[in-house]
Amino acid sequence: MTKTIASYVLVCAIAVLVGTATETKTQDVVERHMTLLKAARLLDIRKGNYVESAAVLIDGQRIKEAGAASVVELHAGKDARIIDLGNRTLLPGLIDCHTHLMARIPPGSDGYIVNLATKSQAFRALEGAADARATLRAGFTAVRDVENEGSDYADVALRDAVSQGLVEGPRMQVATRAIAAVAQYNPFGVSPDLTAFPTGAQMVSGADEARRAVREQIGHGADLIKVYADWAYPTLTVEEIGVIVQEAHKAGRKVAAHATTPEGIRNAVTAGVDSIEHGHGADRPDLEMMKARDVYWVPTMGYYFYSVDRAKSPQAHAYMEDVLERARQNIPMARQLGIKIANGFDGSSSDSHGQNAREIIAMTHLGLTPIEAIRAATTTAAELMGWQDRIGAIEAGKYADIIAVTGDPLEDIARLQNVEFVMKGGEVVKGGPGSAPESPTRAR
Repeated sequence: MTKTIASYVLVCAIAVLVGTATETKTQDVVERHMTLLKAARLLDIRKGNYVESAAVLIDGQRIKEAGAASVVELHAGKDARIIDLGNRTLLPGLIDCHTHLMARIPPGSDGYIVNLATKSQAFRALEGAADARATLRAGFTAVRDVENEGSDYADVALRDAVSQGLVEGPRMQVATRAIAAVAQYNPFGVSPDLTAFPTGAQMVSGADEARRAVREQIGHGADLIKVYADWAYPTLTVEEIGVIVQEAHKAGRKVAAHATTPEGIRNAVTAGVDSIEHGHGADRPDLEMMKARDVYWVPTMGYYFYSVDRAKSPQAHAYMEDVLERARQNIPMARQLGIKIANGFDGSSSDSHGQNAREIIAMTHLGLTPIEAIRAATTTAAELMGWQDRIGAIEAGKYADIIAVTGDPLEDIARLQNVEFVMKGGEVVKGGPGSAPESPTRAR
């Protein structure tokens, strides 16, 4: 039995044993029924304003109509299920374009090594299932999981288990193993005698190895490819990244590039990647090149914004302050240039999964308006994923992925940290009839 199959079996088994699955039908065989969802207001993502006294008519998994309740409810029919959320605000299900659901990396300088050395692939698949559930219940109904940090192809198994309704989680695109230059990604500091010690990415050297890695990952189920264009300094060459992009695009997959140095960003953009992840060290020429080539930016600033005051050393504090100061300069510059910014939180620890809304909040402190930050987590994120016809707005024809909060998130963006209602594909996940109760909190 391969590792992928083993991980898949374990994910399925745990769903049965602990009851995390709330759906027993696959997405393709969901029972058709009409639902009328009503609330005080609905955020029109494209216009940036509210529809007051709103309603959404849902036919099975898809939205049939959305708008003023006085109009929509006329088309509901007498047998429609009615869910009235009272004084709440409806928004599209949120999207996180930079997750690592398979990662619960322990704290400390050796945390990455400990994670690889002490956890089986099967156990990490189960951790991923727990993180997927927490993410969905936080209101994030879709994610772009940009590599699984050394868990082989367990993220493919998790994606498929979620798709089949076996475990609870968001819609997923997965990048599987990612690709990095030899010795230029975690884990660092492992004895050279341990030649079989697992790595956090698939290590390559040269164009031929890079091409083979892409083909392998796509063959094993990758929806996109993740590359590490740099680490402490630029690593993969333009030629190596270019081969990766060529193979990925040929197969209809996009390429996300971890890049934090100016040269690493230029190399990745020159090679034709579709998005820059992090981009903390970008300069104006980098940003201008990204705009010219229609490259998305996923800044991942939430961790720094919420951690800077808890930094464990003066050096760490200074580094985080520098990243945030650069962001305060670059995000307004990116807005001015018209770069497409997509939301991504980069959670990778047990206490960060389910806190994805921190990224949206952080971006409003670094240069985006509330509606721009919400668009980064809805319409723009959906476009980056190539799913703009399915998700990202409460519109006819799209999946009924809908959340609700109390109050006005345009006035108080922190409302998104307290999502009270979650619907995915027309099925209530949280905060309404038919939803499973919250799991009790356990000490870690």
